[in-house]
Amino acid sequence: MRFGIIGAGMSGILAGIKLREAGHDFTIFEKAASVGGTWRDNTYPGIACDVPSHIYSFSFDLNPEWTYLSSPGAEVLAYFEDVTRRYELDAHIRFNDAVTDVVWDTNASELGWELTTAAGHHERFDFIVAATGILHHPKRPDIEGLDSFEGPLFHSAQWDHEVEVDHKRVALIGTGSSGVQITGALAPRVESLSVFMRTAQWVVPVDQVEYTEEEKQVWRTDADALEKLHLEMAKGFNEGFGTEILDANSGMTDRIEGECMAALAKLPDDLRAKLTPDYRPGCKRLVVSHNFYDAVQNPATTIVKDGIERIEPTGVRTTDGELHEVDVVVLATGFQVDRFMRPMNVVGRNDRTLDEVWSERPTAYLSVAVPEFPNFFMLNGPNSPVGNFSLIQTAEMQMDYVMQLVELVTNGQLEHAVVTEDAAQRFDDERVGAAQNTVWATGCNSWYLDDRGIPFAWPFPFSRFESEMSEPKLGDYELAH
Repeated sequence: MRFGIIGAGMSGILAGIKLREAGHDFTIFEKAASVGGTWRDNTYPGIACDVPSHIYSFSFDLNPEWTYLSSPGAEVLAYFEDVTRRYELDAHIRFNDAVTDVVWDTNASELGWELTTAAGHHERFDFIVAATGILHHPKRPDIEGLDSFEGPLFHSAQWDHEVEVDHKRVALIGTGSSGVQITGALAPRVESLSVFMRTAQWVVPVDQVEYTEEEKQVWRTDADALEKLHLEMAKGFNEGFGTEILDANSGMTDRIEGECMAALAKLPDDLRAKLTPDYRPGCKRLVVSHNFYDAVQNPATTIVKDGIERIEPTGVRTTDGELHEVDVVVLATGFQVDRFMRPMNVVGRNDRTLDEVWSERPTAYLSVAVPEFPNFFMLNGPNSPVGNFSLIQTAEMQMDYVMQLVELVTNGQLEHAVVTEDAAQRFDDERVGAAQNTVWATGCNSWYLDDRGIPFAWPFPFSRFESEMSEPKLGDYELAH
C-alpha cells in the first residue's frame, strides 16, 4: 500500500511517523521549503503556543527541554524539526512541491489516487492523508484602500522581518490571539502602537512560567515523571477547559470571567470600558497572555474602538473622521478557516469534486472522511475540536483511527474505506444540533461560526471524541462485496 501525505506540518509529520512504524510506503508533499506548517510560517514578534507545551507534544516523543509553560514559536518549530530528523522523515518529503490535483482513477486496473504537483510530478497512491491544517490561508480584511498605503503593510502570518518596527508608528488591526501576542511584544519597542479593535476579547491573564534547570533535569532522567506530567496536564485541559467551556453557564466559564474581570479592574476607567467584553467567555476563542494588560497601559499604546472607514496612503481613517498616521500596518486578521486543502482540485468517485461537496460549507464524518472519496482521510479536518482540545492529541487520535481503517482495507473487510452518505448526514445533523447549544452560539461573532451562524467546531465532550476515535463503526462504511 502506498500513501500520499499532503503537508509537512504537525499532522503530516505525525502521519509519516505512524506509517513508517507500520512499514508502509509513503511520500509527504510539502509546498514550502521546510517542515513546520503554521510554526514555520508565523514568525511575528511574541508568537507562542497558547496551549501548555507539555501537551503540545507528541505523546510518543515528549520533550523535557521546554523552556516555558507555553513556549515561543521558534522553540515549537525546533521541536518539529528535531522530530523530523530523528524519525528520518526527510528522505520521504518532497519540498517545494505543492499538490494541485488528487483524482480517484477508475480507468486503471487497480483503483487508486492519481496525484499531480505544481512541478509536474504524477504519482499513484492507494491512500491519501490530507494534513494541510486550517491556519495556512491568511485572511486579508475587506477594507477600502488597503493597497493604497505607502508604507509597509503585511499580514501577521507573512511578517516582513526586513521592515524595522522599533521606534516606528505601527497600526495593528485585530485583537485575536496573534494580535494580543503582537501587542505584548511591540508595545515596549515602538514609538506608538495603535491597536484597532472591533470587539473586546476575554484575555485570560496567565503567569509566564519558566521551567528551572532542576525541573528539566528530572524530566530528562525520569521518563515516568515526564509522562505523568503530560497525562495530568492533558486530563485537566481536556476535561476541564476542553469540555466544561462548551457550557456557557459552567463553573469554568464563571472562573474565567472572574479572573479576567479582576485583571480589568486594575486598568484605568476609560481603558477598562474599552476592553470589557459584552458576551460570555468562550463565545470567541479564548485568548491567554502574560503581558497584554501591561502592554495596553504602556504610554505608546492606544486602543482604537472606532471602526475603520478606509486605509489611506499615510494611515488609517476611522469612522469618527480621524486619520491615524502610521509608518507600518500589520494585519492580525486571522485565516480563511474554511479552505483546508483547497484550492487543490480533489475529485472522488463519479467525478465528484470536493468543491462541489463543500459548495455550501466544509463538513466531514467525524472530521476525518467524506462520502464518495475512498481511502481519503483528513487530520484536523472540518468540525475538528480546533477550539477546545490540543490539536496534537486530536491528530494522534485521528491517525490511530485512520490506521484502523487501513487495516480493515488490507484484511479485506472493506474494499475501500468509504463512509456512507447516511452515516455522514446522521453525524452532521447531530453535530449541528449540539453546536447550537454550546457557548460559541451565545451571541458573539467569531471565526467558529459558519455561513449560517452555526459553530463548526466539535461540539461534544472530549469523552465523545475519545470514544468515536477508539474504533471505526463498520456499519458506517461501505462493506466489501
